Amino acid sequence: MFKGNMLEVEDLKKYFNVGYKKILKAVDGVSFKVKSGETLGIVGESGCGKTTLGRTIIGIYKPTSGKIIFKGENINYRNKKDKAKIGNKIQMIFQDPYSSLNPRMIVGDIIAEGWDINKKYRGNERRKKIVEMLELVGLNEEHINRFPHEFSGGQRQRIGISRALSMNPELIICDEPISSLDVSIQAQVMNLLLKLQKQFRFTYIFISHDLRIVKYISDNVIVLYLGEIMEYAESQVIYNYPLHPYTKVLFSAIPIPNPDIEKSKETILLEGDIPNSINPKPGCKFASRCPLVHDICTKIEPELKERKPGHFVACHIL
Repeated sequence: MFKGNMLEVEDLKKYFNVGYKKILKAVDGVSFKVKSGETLGIVGESGCGKTTLGRTIIGIYKPTSGKIIFKGENINYRNKKDKAKIGNKIQMIFQDPYSSLNPRMIVGDIIAEGWDINKKYRGNERRKKIVEMLELVGLNEEHINRFPHEFSGGQRQRIGISRALSMNPELIICDEPISSLDVSIQAQVMNLLLKLQKQFRFTYIFISHDLRIVKYISDNVIVLYLGEIMEYAESQVIYNYPLHPYTKVLFSAIPIPNPDIEKSKETILLEGDIPNSINPKPGCKFASRCPLVHDICTKIEPELKERKPGHFVACHIL
């Protein structure tokens, strides 16, 4: 297993041109590190840039600027050959198992697609490897010749996981892999991901808006807001001692299973307008909704600084 940081992201930006002199800053100067074998959770509201960040790392989107360093190598502007080679080691599990699987391909061909492109396995060996991949995720040989529509949502996501594992990756980006599944199935898929990580020492980037799930699976957590990191720390630290006002708002919305405690707990409600990500105003992006806002917040963008050992926060007031 690779020792050290599996992934280092430095000042990564991904901007989209959305009209005349209009720039959407989907990811705006994000930096973090992920150690080999660990899980980094990325949380935030819908539209905060979580999925764009994951897709930029894996190469679906070309970064506007910044560095993506995988196992010590900057992989940003790789050529086609190097991109294919590195792509085998970084895989993605997509949010929607209904749309991420080709409806016209049988399961065996979906799992073996990467092998077929690289001419890796043929004949009986190919079939044997497909069966191994299916069994890893709790399916079996009788599923090989079926089409995706013949499976439940949970089974489809298992097929998506199997496809990601087929290339023997080291880093897997999980883009809200359970959000579209029934609640009764979510725990099964989560436990499968944890089991596979323990067995193969995968490194995960786990993207989700469900803070409870992120706490359950992650070693470290990033709180993202409109393309920028608001807070970044170890999972237990950030859940027990959140510092940024936005993080506190998110965590106050987590339901507590005890009805008495849930009834008495304080939920922080945000006021103000959500700022526009297209040509945003100067200052902190959270300023228009922040209960602690000061004049400086609307003029100067705060830097992500280490407030306590290993605990980074972007806020002028703290």
